[in-house]
Amino acid sequence: MLTRLFPWLNQGMAVLRKDLRIEFRTRYAYSALVMFAVTTLVTVSFSVGGFAPDTDIAAALLWIILFFSAMAGLSRTFVHEEETGTVIALKLAAEPEPVYLGKYFFNVALLFSLSILVVPMFLVMLNLDIAMPVAFVAIVFLGSLGLAGASTILAAIVAKAGAKGSLLTVLAFPILLPLLIGAISGTRSTMSGVSMELVTPDLGLLFFYNGIAVVASLLLFEYVWND
Repeated sequence: MLTRLFPWLNQGMAVLRKDLRIEFRTRYAYSALVMFAVTTLVTVSFSVGGFAPDTDIAAALLWIILFFSAMAGLSRTFVHEEETGTVIALKLAAEPEPVYLGKYFFNVALLFSLSILVVPMFLVMLNLDIAMPVAFVAIVFLGSLGLAGASTILAAIVAKAGAKGSLLTVLAFPILLPLLIGAISGTRSTMSGVSMELVTPDLGLLFFYNGIAVVASLLLFEYVWND
């Protein structure tokens, strides 16, 4: 198993490096993520009028921004391969599983960089305090991983369709709904400062969701990729 796993990782890192080089040249996906997130964040900030919203509302707003920002940028994950005609070369160069891993790592890098930029701005612009900062960071970390894990295989599906961007959001929402519920609940708890025992179930939900999303995607990606 390990002898098969390491070639997967090596090829996956090669796909990741290729996508990062392309992104550094074009900055299309990251620009779409940041522009959507910042525009939405500024709009939300003006809407609340400088007053700190209730923790329930603030937690929901944060994950709404992260979710729709992710959908704006991650839909391009496989579109570039389809538009430039390099999808055939990629299929010949690597097995399906390493391709998924490389694209997954790329999406994780995009969402982590987005979270590092947007989450502090969100907290400052809405005058929010985090009572449990370590647990809050863990919630954001696991939530971003989950967004990347499920969205990667969905992006491969919609890359072959016509309405690529809008279709990803429609397909992703019901699949990501358990993740969003757990992330919103955990974020609300870390903002309000409840006991750690109430945050642990949300952390567990996000952790197991990530595992299920990645394993299921690895099992199914071959059929999606070779279709």
